[in-house]
Amino acid sequence: MRNPVRPHWRAPKEIQSRARELRRELTSPENHLWQRLRLGQVYGAHFRKQHAIGRYIVDFFCAKAKLVVEVDGDSHAGLTVYDEERTRWLAKVKGYTVLRFTNREVIHQLDAVVEAIAEAMGEPSP
Repeated sequence: MRNPVRPHWRAPKEIQSRARELRRELTSPENHLWQRLRLGQVYGAHFRKQHAIGRYIVDFFCAKAKLVVEVDGDSHAGLTVYDEERTRWLAKVKGYTVLRFTNREVIHQLDAVVEAIAEAMGEPSP
């Protein structure tokens, strides 16, 4: 029997709470990309920022396209194994496509990043 207060698709309460905090604390590159993803600016797609999926929090998520977009900064330098495990789980278990971009790419090549996101969504280049 499912708990009606906590449906099966919801992330644990602690993860949801942390995601809420992270939404208020976007990094500069995350905010830079968010300004291009928000309000359906990429082919009308609805993106969520700092979205909880299972035990993970992803930077940006588009449910309709089953797409996760991650912006990796210097803090990811020592987390290669963790990032690979997380990407594998999101892809294999949830069926999501995961795109990763560096802070540098987002800041200096934003148009190319948005184009890659649009292509992953199956849309023509903007």
